Amino acid sequence: MDFIRTIATRLFYAVSLLLAVLVLNFTLIHLAPGDVADTIAQSMGGADEEILDRIRADYGLDQPFLIQLGSYMARVLRFDLGYSFFYSMPVTELILQRLPATLLLVFLAQLLALIVGVVLGVISARRPNGMLSHFVTFFALFGYSAPVFWTGILLLIAFSLKIQWFPVAGMRDVTLIGGFWAHFWDVARHLVLPVITLSSIFLALYSRLSRATMMETLGSDYVRTAKAKGLSSRSVVYKHALKNALSPVITLAGLQFSAVVSGAVLVETVFAWPGLGTLAFQSIIARDTPTILGILFFSALMVIVGNLLTDFALRAVDPRMRGRG
Repeated sequence: MDFIRTIATRLFYAVSLLLAVLVLNFTLIHLAPGDVADTIAQSMGGADEEILDRIRADYGLDQPFLIQLGSYMARVLRFDLGYSFFYSMPVTELILQRLPATLLLVFLAQLLALIVGVVLGVISARRPNGMLSHFVTFFALFGYSAPVFWTGILLLIAFSLKIQWFPVAGMRDVTLIGGFWAHFWDVARHLVLPVITLSSIFLALYSRLSRATMMETLGSDYVRTAKAKGLSSRSVVYKHALKNALSPVITLAGLQFSAVVSGAVLVETVFAWPGLGTLAFQSIIARDTPTILGILFFSALMVIVGNLLTDFALRAVDPRMRGRG
Protein backbone atom coordinates (compact mmCIF):
# COMPACT_ATOMS: atom_id res chain seq x y z
CA MET A 1 0.00 0.00 0.00
CA ASP A 2 2.84 2.36 0.87
CA PHE A 3 4.54 1.53 -2.42
CA ILE A 4 1.35 2.33 -4.40
CA ARG A 5 0.95 5.61 -2.49
CA THR A 6 4.56 6.49 -3.22
CA ILE A 7 4.11 5.80 -6.95
CA ALA A 8 0.92 7.90 -7.03
CA THR A 9 2.70 10.79 -5.27
CA ARG A 10 5.67 10.66 -7.62
CA LEU A 11 3.40 10.58 -10.68
CA PHE A 12 1.39 13.56 -9.37
CA TYR A 13 4.59 15.58 -8.90
CA ALA A 14 5.84 14.50 -12.34
CA VAL A 15 2.65 15.61 -14.11
CA SER A 16 2.60 18.91 -12.18
CA LEU A 17 6.22 19.57 -13.11
CA LEU A 18 5.56 18.75 -16.77
CA LEU A 19 2.64 21.19 -16.89
CA ALA A 20 4.80 23.90 -15.30
CA VAL A 21 7.52 23.28 -17.89
CA LEU A 22 4.96 23.57 -20.70
CA VAL A 23 3.76 26.94 -19.39
CA LEU A 24 7.31 28.21 -18.91
CA ASN A 25 8.46 27.11 -22.38
CA PHE A 26 5.45 28.68 -24.08
CA THR A 27 5.92 31.93 -22.15
CA LEU A 28 9.62 32.21 -23.01
CA ILE A 29 8.96 31.49 -26.71
CA HIS A 30 6.16 34.08 -26.68
CA LEU A 31 8.46 36.72 -25.13
CA ALA A 32 11.18 36.15 -27.74
CA PRO A 33 11.27 38.74 -30.53
CA GLY A 34 9.68 37.77 -33.83
CA ASP A 35 7.14 35.06 -34.60
CA VAL A 36 6.13 32.50 -37.20
CA ALA A 37 4.70 35.20 -39.49
CA ASP A 38 8.04 37.01 -39.71
CA THR A 39 9.86 33.78 -40.58
CA ILE A 40 7.33 32.82 -43.26
CA ALA A 41 7.52 36.33 -44.70
CA GLN A 42 11.32 36.10 -44.90
CA SER A 43 11.08 32.76 -46.71
CA MET A 44 8.68 34.41 -49.15
CA GLY A 45 11.13 37.23 -49.80
CA GLY A 46 9.06 39.73 -47.84
CA ALA A 47 5.39 40.55 -47.22
CA ASP A 48 3.29 43.58 -46.40
CA GLU A 49 1.50 44.11 -43.09
CA GLU A 50 -1.81 42.78 -44.40
CA ILE A 51 -0.30 39.42 -45.31
CA LEU A 52 1.51 39.28 -41.96
CA ASP A 53 -1.76 39.89 -40.12
CA ARG A 54 -3.43 37.15 -42.14
CA ILE A 55 -0.65 34.69 -41.29
CA ARG A 56 -0.88 35.59 -37.60
CA ALA A 57 -4.65 35.05 -37.71
CA ASP A 58 -4.15 31.62 -39.33
CA TYR A 59 -1.77 30.56 -36.53
CA GLY A 60 -3.85 32.20 -33.77
CA LEU A 61 -1.12 34.70 -32.97
CA ASP A 62 -3.56 37.59 -33.01
CA GLN A 63 -5.26 36.26 -29.86
CA PRO A 64 -4.37 37.45 -26.31
CA PHE A 65 -1.53 35.57 -24.61
CA LEU A 66 -3.72 33.67 -22.12
CA ILE A 67 -6.02 32.45 -24.88
CA GLN A 68 -3.00 31.27 -26.90
CA LEU A 69 -1.60 29.51 -23.81
CA GLY A 70 -4.92 27.83 -23.02
CA SER A 71 -5.32 26.68 -26.61
CA TYR A 72 -1.78 25.29 -26.63
CA MET A 73 -2.26 23.42 -23.34
CA ALA A 74 -5.55 21.95 -24.58
CA ARG A 75 -3.87 20.69 -27.75
CA VAL A 76 -0.99 19.16 -25.79
CA LEU A 77 -3.41 17.28 -23.54
CA ARG A 78 -4.84 15.77 -26.74
CA PHE A 79 -1.25 14.91 -27.81
CA ASP A 80 -1.47 17.49 -30.57
CA LEU A 81 1.77 19.51 -30.67
CA GLY A 82 0.78 21.60 -33.67
CA TYR A 83 1.95 21.74 -37.27
CA SER A 84 5.49 22.45 -38.46
CA PHE A 85 5.42 25.07 -41.20
CA PHE A 86 9.09 24.39 -42.03
CA TYR A 87 8.76 20.60 -42.47
CA SER A 88 5.07 20.77 -43.55
CA MET A 89 3.93 17.95 -41.27
CA PRO A 90 2.48 17.50 -37.76
CA VAL A 91 5.05 18.07 -35.02
CA THR A 92 4.08 14.88 -33.17
CA GLU A 93 4.71 12.79 -36.27
CA LEU A 94 7.97 14.62 -36.94
CA ILE A 95 9.25 14.05 -33.40
CA LEU A 96 8.22 10.39 -33.34
CA GLN A 97 10.26 9.88 -36.52
CA ARG A 98 13.38 11.33 -34.87
CA LEU A 99 12.85 10.11 -31.29
CA PRO A 100 14.09 6.49 -31.72
CA ALA A 101 17.48 7.67 -32.99
CA THR A 102 17.96 9.98 -29.99
CA LEU A 103 16.74 7.36 -27.49
CA LEU A 104 19.15 4.81 -28.97
CA LEU A 105 22.08 7.22 -28.73
CA VAL A 106 21.26 8.48 -25.22
CA PHE A 107 20.52 5.04 -23.78
CA LEU A 108 23.71 3.44 -25.10
CA ALA A 109 25.84 6.42 -24.01
CA GLN A 110 24.39 6.36 -20.50
CA LEU A 111 24.74 2.58 -20.26
CA LEU A 112 28.36 2.67 -21.45
CA ALA A 113 29.23 5.48 -19.05
CA LEU A 114 27.63 3.68 -16.08
CA ILE A 115 29.16 0.25 -16.71
CA VAL A 116 32.68 1.38 -17.56
CA GLY A 117 32.63 4.16 -14.94
CA VAL A 118 31.55 1.84 -12.11
CA VAL A 119 34.05 -0.87 -13.13
CA LEU A 120 36.93 1.63 -13.25
CA GLY A 121 35.85 3.17 -9.94
CA VAL A 122 35.62 -0.16 -8.13
CA ILE A 123 38.95 -1.44 -9.45
CA SER A 124 40.75 1.78 -8.53
CA ALA A 125 39.12 1.87 -5.07
CA ARG A 126 40.59 -1.54 -4.25
CA ARG A 127 44.07 -0.10 -4.89
CA PRO A 128 43.72 3.64 -4.15
CA ASN A 129 47.45 4.33 -4.52
CA GLY A 130 47.98 2.28 -7.67
CA MET A 131 48.57 3.45 -11.20
CA LEU A 132 44.98 2.72 -12.24
CA SER A 133 43.64 4.94 -9.47
CA HIS A 134 45.82 7.83 -10.64
CA PHE A 135 44.71 7.16 -14.23
CA VAL A 136 41.03 7.33 -13.21
CA THR A 137 41.68 10.68 -11.49
CA PHE A 138 43.44 12.08 -14.56
CA PHE A 139 40.80 10.66 -16.89
CA ALA A 140 38.00 12.21 -14.80
CA LEU A 141 39.59 15.66 -14.92
CA PHE A 142 40.24 15.43 -18.65
CA GLY A 143 36.81 14.04 -19.52
CA TYR A 144 34.95 16.56 -17.42
CA SER A 145 36.85 19.56 -18.74
CA ALA A 146 36.75 18.68 -22.47
CA PRO A 147 33.74 20.16 -24.34
CA VAL A 148 31.66 17.39 -25.86
CA PHE A 149 31.67 18.94 -29.35
CA TRP A 150 35.49 19.25 -29.23
CA THR A 151 35.80 15.57 -28.28
CA GLY A 152 33.48 14.65 -31.15
CA ILE A 153 35.45 16.68 -33.69
CA LEU A 154 38.74 15.10 -32.56
CA LEU A 155 37.28 11.60 -32.85
CA LEU A 156 35.97 12.44 -36.32
CA ILE A 157 39.35 13.67 -37.47
CA ALA A 158 41.21 10.70 -35.97
CA PHE A 159 38.94 7.74 -36.72
CA SER A 160 36.87 8.89 -39.71
CA LEU A 161 39.16 11.13 -41.76
CA LYS A 162 42.66 9.85 -40.92
CA ILE A 163 42.23 6.15 -40.12
CA GLN A 164 38.78 5.83 -41.74
CA TRP A 165 37.54 3.12 -39.38
CA PHE A 166 34.11 4.64 -38.87
CA PRO A 167 31.65 6.66 -41.01
CA VAL A 168 31.86 10.45 -40.93
CA ALA A 169 28.18 11.24 -40.41
CA GLY A 170 24.63 9.97 -40.41
CA MET A 171 22.98 6.88 -38.96
CA ARG A 172 23.17 4.46 -41.87
CA ASP A 173 24.59 4.04 -45.35
CA VAL A 174 21.70 4.66 -47.74
CA THR A 175 23.51 2.81 -50.54
CA LEU A 176 23.89 -0.38 -48.48
CA ILE A 177 22.20 -3.48 -49.90
CA GLY A 178 21.71 -6.45 -47.60
CA GLY A 179 19.60 -8.13 -44.95
CA PHE A 180 18.91 -7.37 -41.30
CA TRP A 181 22.42 -8.06 -39.98
CA ALA A 182 24.08 -5.98 -42.67
CA HIS A 183 21.96 -2.98 -41.69
CA PHE A 184 22.44 -3.77 -37.97
CA TRP A 185 26.23 -3.64 -38.20
CA ASP A 186 26.02 -0.56 -40.39
CA VAL A 187 24.04 1.33 -37.71
CA ALA A 188 26.40 -0.03 -35.05
CA ARG A 189 29.43 1.39 -36.91
CA HIS A 190 27.72 4.77 -37.18
CA LEU A 191 26.92 4.66 -33.44
CA VAL A 192 30.44 4.08 -32.13
CA LEU A 193 31.84 7.61 -32.27
CA PRO A 194 28.67 9.47 -31.17
CA VAL A 195 28.18 7.10 -28.21
CA ILE A 196 31.80 7.43 -27.09
CA THR A 197 31.62 11.21 -27.43
CA LEU A 198 28.38 11.59 -25.49
CA SER A 199 29.41 9.16 -22.76
CA SER A 200 32.92 10.56 -22.20
CA ILE A 201 32.07 13.34 -19.78
CA PHE A 202 29.62 11.21 -17.78
CA LEU A 203 31.95 8.22 -17.69
CA ALA A 204 34.51 10.43 -15.98
CA LEU A 205 31.98 11.56 -13.38
CA TYR A 206 30.73 8.05 -12.64
CA SER A 207 34.21 6.57 -12.34
CA ARG A 208 35.32 9.27 -9.91
CA LEU A 209 32.17 9.03 -7.80
CA SER A 210 32.28 5.21 -7.80
CA ARG A 211 35.87 5.32 -6.59
CA ALA A 212 35.05 7.71 -3.73
CA THR A 213 31.89 5.91 -2.55
CA MET A 214 33.53 2.49 -2.85
CA MET A 215 36.51 3.57 -0.76
CA GLU A 216 34.13 4.91 1.91
CA THR A 217 32.06 1.72 1.86
CA LEU A 218 35.10 -0.55 2.08
CA GLY A 219 36.08 1.25 5.31
CA SER A 220 32.72 0.67 7.02
CA ASP A 221 32.16 -1.67 9.96
CA TYR A 222 30.04 -4.29 8.18
CA VAL A 223 32.72 -4.72 5.51
CA ARG A 224 35.38 -5.27 8.17
CA THR A 225 33.05 -7.81 9.81
CA ALA A 226 32.60 -9.63 6.51
CA LYS A 227 36.37 -9.78 6.08
CA ALA A 228 36.79 -11.07 9.63
CA LYS A 229 34.39 -13.94 8.85
CA GLY A 230 36.81 -15.12 6.20
CA LEU A 231 34.92 -14.05 3.08
CA SER A 232 37.01 -13.58 -0.03
CA SER A 233 37.93 -10.09 -1.14
CA ARG A 234 35.88 -10.47 -4.34
CA SER A 235 32.80 -11.56 -2.37
CA VAL A 236 33.13 -8.64 0.05
CA VAL A 237 33.47 -6.09 -2.75
CA TYR A 238 30.88 -7.31 -5.24
CA LYS A 239 28.27 -8.93 -2.96
CA HIS A 240 28.32 -6.62 0.06
CA ALA A 241 29.95 -3.26 -0.62
CA LEU A 242 28.93 -2.61 -4.22
CA LYS A 243 25.16 -2.31 -3.58
CA ASN A 244 25.60 0.48 -1.05
CA ALA A 245 28.24 2.20 -3.15
CA LEU A 246 25.95 2.22 -6.21
CA SER A 247 23.22 4.40 -4.66
CA PRO A 248 25.01 7.76 -5.15
CA VAL A 249 26.02 6.76 -8.68
CA ILE A 250 22.44 5.89 -9.66
CA THR A 251 21.24 9.17 -8.16
CA LEU A 252 23.82 11.12 -10.17
CA ALA A 253 22.87 9.20 -13.34
CA GLY A 254 19.26 10.29 -12.93
CA LEU A 255 20.20 13.89 -12.27
CA GLN A 256 22.57 13.92 -15.22
CA PHE A 257 19.97 12.51 -17.60
CA SER A 258 18.90 16.02 -18.53
CA ALA A 259 22.52 16.88 -19.33
CA VAL A 260 22.77 13.77 -21.52
CA VAL A 261 19.70 14.87 -23.50
CA SER A 262 21.00 18.44 -23.91
CA GLY A 263 24.48 17.15 -24.78
CA ALA A 264 22.91 15.02 -27.49
CA VAL A 265 22.01 18.24 -29.33
CA LEU A 266 25.71 19.05 -29.79
CA VAL A 267 26.74 15.47 -30.51
CA GLU A 268 23.99 14.93 -33.07
CA THR A 269 24.91 18.18 -34.79
CA VAL A 270 28.60 17.22 -35.01
CA PHE A 271 27.88 13.73 -36.37
CA ALA A 272 24.72 14.69 -38.36
CA TRP A 273 22.83 12.10 -36.33
CA PRO A 274 19.14 12.19 -37.40
CA GLY A 275 17.65 12.63 -33.93
CA LEU A 276 15.92 15.29 -31.86
CA GLY A 277 19.17 17.21 -31.39
CA THR A 278 19.64 17.80 -35.10
CA LEU A 279 15.93 18.55 -35.44
CA ALA A 280 16.15 21.12 -32.63
CA PHE A 281 19.15 22.83 -34.23
CA GLN A 282 17.45 23.04 -37.64
CA SER A 283 14.17 24.24 -36.09
CA ILE A 284 15.91 27.01 -34.16
CA ILE A 285 17.63 28.20 -37.34
CA ALA A 286 14.28 28.15 -39.15
CA ARG A 287 12.43 29.68 -36.15
CA ASP A 288 9.92 26.83 -36.36
CA THR A 289 8.17 27.60 -33.05
CA PRO A 290 5.75 24.62 -32.94
CA THR A 291 8.60 22.17 -33.49
CA ILE A 292 10.80 23.86 -30.88
CA LEU A 293 8.00 23.70 -28.30
CA GLY A 294 7.38 20.05 -29.18
CA ILE A 295 11.05 19.15 -28.74
CA LEU A 296 11.19 20.98 -25.41
CA PHE A 297 8.10 19.05 -24.29
CA PHE A 298 9.60 15.68 -25.21
CA SER A 299 12.94 16.59 -23.63
CA ALA A 300 11.23 17.53 -20.36
CA LEU A 301 9.21 14.31 -20.53
CA MET A 302 12.38 12.25 -20.99
CA VAL A 303 14.07 13.95 -18.04
CA ILE A 304 11.07 13.45 -15.74
CA VAL A 305 10.68 9.81 -16.73
CA GLY A 306 14.42 9.31 -16.22
CA ASN A 307 14.22 10.74 -12.70
CA LEU A 308 11.21 8.54 -11.89
CA LEU A 309 13.06 5.43 -13.07
CA THR A 310 16.08 6.50 -11.01
CA ASP A 311 13.93 6.78 -7.91
CA PHE A 312 12.50 3.31 -8.44
CA ALA A 313 15.95 1.87 -9.21
CA LEU A 314 17.29 3.30 -5.94
CA ARG A 315 14.50 1.60 -4.03
CA ALA A 316 15.29 -1.70 -5.74
CA VAL A 317 19.04 -1.47 -5.07
CA ASP A 318 19.03 0.07 -1.58
CA PRO A 319 16.57 -1.54 0.89
CA ARG A 320 16.85 1.50 3.17
CA MET A 321 14.98 3.58 0.56
CA ARG A 322 11.91 1.34 0.39
CA GLY A 323 10.28 2.64 3.51
CA ARG A 324 10.60 6.30 2.55
CA GLY A 325 7.83 8.35 0.91
